[in-house]
Amino acid sequence: MAERHRRSAPDTRARIHAAATRRFATDGYDATTVRAVAADAGIDPALVMRYFGSKDGLFAAVTDVDLRIPDLAACDRDEVGALLVRQFLLRWAPDEEGLAMLHLLRAAVHDQRIAARAREVFASQVTDALAVVVDVPAERGIRAALVTTQLLGLLLCRSVLGLAELVDAPPEQLVDLVGPTVQRQLTGPLEGSA
Repeated sequence: MAERHRRSAPDTRARIHAAATRRFATDGYDATTVRAVAADAGIDPALVMRYFGSKDGLFAAVTDVDLRIPDLAACDRDEVGALLVRQFLLRWAPDEEGLAMLHLLRAAVHDQRIAARAREVFASQVTDALAVVVDVPAERGIRAALVTTQLLGLLLCRSVLGLAELVDAPPEQLVDLVGPTVQRQLTGPLEGSA
């Protein structure tokens, strides 16, 4: 369906982005086509190419997720675990952007290209953010991976699987319950139960 009236460039770009996010999340990378995205956005396929260059460019834009991890250097070191849990719960709020990110996480379970991109985003952003909290550089990778398992596990069980106890729990209760575990993975010993 071609565009019938003039839209602004930012509006058109946003419509394409939203349509592509839904398509990649529901159909996966391989089955998503530029034509299908354009049809969903109600525009000509040439506009998708104009704004994003290619299907790969569109995919890169859709999966360019900013986790918005605050500057941890400005935080009390002993409160970083709680702060990260709170931030991730807020980031995955049921607004348009939060829902789009959840759709992509769902798709990552069965689409390897989307999973690889999610790993890239989480590994780089979480590891970089933790650099100011984790004193031993060689431990940053494993600690970031452990923190990511807690945060993603909480989000997936709450928002994708819909475990009633997690859905019904107030966010601050989840911060109180999960924050200390994340904190231990950040600053506690790695040797096991010492």
